[in-house]
Amino acid sequence: MDANTPTDTPAEDVNLGTAAQGQLKSLIARIERLEEDKAAVAQDIKEVYAEAKSMGFETKILRKVISIRKKDSHERAEEEALLDLYLSAVES
Repeated sequence: MDANTPTDTPAEDVNLGTAAQGQLKSLIARIERLEEDKAAVAQDIKEVYAEAKSMGFETKILRKVISIRKKDSHERAEEEALLDLYLSAVES
């Protein structure tokens, strides 16, 4: 049977055991809580960027600084070398 062939048993006829149902409910509840936390953190970050903007900082540059700081020094150096190489190729 290939991946596109429907199974003989309709989904409504499949029963999960009590333990599996409990595990599934628990997993879904945890994911939902984490999604709520993620939305709250995203809102907090948005507010910090708005605060920075109101202080006169360029948020685009702040985002770039944060992106750069996430990389290790080797990765950063390699990226800068490639950037220099590409720029010199198109500027000559």
